[in-house]
Parts: sequence; C-alpha cells; structure tokens
Amino acid sequence: MKKTPIAILLSTAFICSSAICSVNAATLIHAGKIITAENGKILTDHTIVVEQDKISALEAGFRQANADDTVIDLKQHTVMPGLMDMHTHFYTQFSPSVYSEGFTMNEADYALRGATFAEKTLMAGFTTVRELGDNNQISVALKKAIAKGYIKGPRIYAAGKSIATTGGHADPTNGLAYALMADPGPKEGVINGPDDARKAVRQRYKEGSDLIKITATGGVLSVAKSGSNPQFTDEELAAIVSTAKDYGMKVAVHAHGKEGMERAIRAGVDSIEHGTYMDKNTMSMMRKQGTYFVPTISAGKWAEEKSHIAGFFPDLVRPKAATIGGKIQQTFAEAYKAGVKIAFGTDAGVYEHGNNWREFIYMTEAGMPALEAIHSATIEGARLLGVADELGSIKAGKLADIVAVQGDPLQDINLMGQISFVMKAGQIFRQ
Repeated sequence: MKKTPIAILLSTAFICSSAICSVNAATLIHAGKIITAENGKILTDHTIVVEQDKISALEAGFRQANADDTVIDLKQHTVMPGLMDMHTHFYTQFSPSVYSEGFTMNEADYALRGATFAEKTLMAGFTTVRELGDNNQISVALKKAIAKGYIKGPRIYAAGKSIATTGGHADPTNGLAYALMADPGPKEGVINGPDDARKAVRQRYKEGSDLIKITATGGVLSVAKSGSNPQFTDEELAAIVSTAKDYGMKVAVHAHGKEGMERAIRAGVDSIEHGTYMDKNTMSMMRKQGTYFVPTISAGKWAEEKSHIAGFFPDLVRPKAATIGGKIQQTFAEAYKAGVKIAFGTDAGVYEHGNNWREFIYMTEAGMPALEAIHSATIEGARLLGVADELGSIKAGKLADIVAVQGDPLQDINLMGQISFVMKAGQIFRQ
C-alpha cells in the first residue's frame, strides 16, 4: 500500500466546516456606515470580515455568522480606519513643573507615566502615532512594550531624541545654570556641522528610532529667546536628510519661522510640523516637493490660552506662546486652500493626552470638510509614514485597525470625541 505523506495527513486534519471547526472563525463587524478612506468611498450596510490581524473581506449587506464567528453590531455607528496622530510626546504632559521634573524623575518614572498616556491615546481611537522627540529613548521602550503586549497603546513610530543645534529648540540644557550646561553632542542630539549631523542620525538608528525629528527653528516652549529663527545650515540639513535616506528613515521638522522651514524643504524633508509663519512661497515649495504639513493647531491654541496665566510659563516662554500659538489655525486654513498635503497631528503632550480629537474641530472650523479631516488622520497619515499598503483605510488585506462612533461625524464632528469601539490589528480594546 502506498503511504500517505505526513504533510497531507496534517493538512486534511483541518478540512472541516466552520460550524464545527474554529480554524476559519472570523470576526464580523456589521457596520451601518463605513468611511473607508479608500478613494473617498463611503459605504452603508456592509460587513467587515476580520481574520486574525487583518481585514479579509468587505461585503455588502450583513453576513450571517457561522457558529464560531464573533459578531459586532455597529449598525447604528460610523466605522472608520484606526486614527493616526503624526505628532505626539508620551514622555511628558505639560504643566508649570515640567521644567524642573527632570531633577526629580528617573527614566523609569517617565516611561511608566508615558504608558498611561499611551493607553489614553489608544482608547481615544488613535491606533498609530509618530512619537516626535523625547529623552532617554522612552518612546522606543514604549514602542517595544506595546508591540510585545506588555502594555496597551497605539502602534508607535518613534523618533527618539530630537536633533538640535547648540542652544537650539531641542538642546536639553537650555535654561540651566552655566555649571550644568556642559556641551552636549550628537549622542545627546545636539550637532554643529555636517559630520555631527550624520553621527546624530546614525545614533538615533543605533538606538532603535524609526525616523528622524529635527528642530529647524526656535520653538515656543524652550527656554530660549527666539521662537522662529533658523537654527540649521543648508549643509547640516543636507547631511541629515541624505544620511536618513541611507538608513531608510524619514525626516520630520519642527519649524515656525519661514527661513528655517524653507531651508528644510529644499533639503528634501518629509514633513513640516507647526509651520506657523509659512507664506505663499513656502506653500508653493511644499506642493512642488510633496512635503506634508502637520499643523498641531491644538498645541498652539493651548499655549496661547496658558500664556494669559501669570507664572504658568517662564518669562522667556510667555511672549512666544502668546504670539505664535494663536497663529497656527490661520496658517492651516491658508495651507489647506493652497493645496498643501496635510496629515493630522496635534503635539499631544503639550496639551492633555486623550484629547487629540479636538484637532478635528479646529481643522473644520478653518474650512476643511469633515471627511477630509478624517482622511488626514487615516490614509494621509499612512502615506506620510510610508505604510499605506497596510494601514490607513478599510480594505481587504490591510491590518484590522478599526474604530467607530455612534452617529455620523460628517454631520457632527464633535462625535470624534466619543469613540465607542477600538480595534488594533484585530484585537478589540474598547467596545
């Protein structure tokens, strides 16, 4: 008698109907409305079929479940891809004590606190974020812990320590007594010259960062006089971008002032964060280069509001917060009208984590339709990250990152603050 190979025996052991065999069990999401973010499609009365961590099918009507299937009834809901915030900081949440807490908190303290911020963000419907700048590789540690299932949080693309110039916005010794300033270098994220720039990028790669964040101009909350002056030379920027490309890393750029912004755009960076003082020429350059704008209106409004509270900010910071913060929403309105590519980002950690959704309100107030605002936080974020083949829309073959709200956020954008269902990679975190 001819023997049957063991591989065939093993494979035939799993040939059974789904009614009596769990190998083909699926999660069926019965959705009343779906914003797919795929070519602008909006579907009604469809079933999203999830198997393991991916969407396996998108079917018209409500599929009848097999015995082992799980059915999630979202017939009264609007279902969307998992939301993406392209500018977060889990290592901090701003308060008047933030300038001194480095003297009282250890790395573990920052990481454990950051874990609570990460969970709040996930529960608000944000399943993917870019972590744009921290200290001591906190975001890299959180990324690994979340990926291994130790803690709950969004999928993190981490920049690690932001790269600055001496005295620049992300120089960690700004505002300290002279005896404590020392002379931080590329390892600490501070550069002077192209060689330092290359070393700083390679150091971030060595530490496990996914992308590079640089501070091309002054900033609002750093203890330094200017909030908008250019802080990198063309040569330094070219070295950063070319080295990042060698290592497969994108470059995000904090920038308020026009000159520093335009130097960065010419160098070929991937996104401009904040962008407060960009003008028509800057916007034209961004359109031509395909540079994304990540507005962070939420942080600007928060900073302007807090600037009116005596003692909340150091004296050097308060006037910057008052003048720069309130301008970002108007800049966003002009950039949107000019056709600049926009990806949703809030600078969470400046304001309270978990309130990321308020950015949708500010974007629609400034003239962006609700559907486009949601696209900015889904498919456009995925394109900026370079992962649109697996994230950012509801489509068969993509990772099952799915969120929902009861009602229609296209009619009432405030509903984006009432996320009632969160699934990341097929796992339900909120229902």
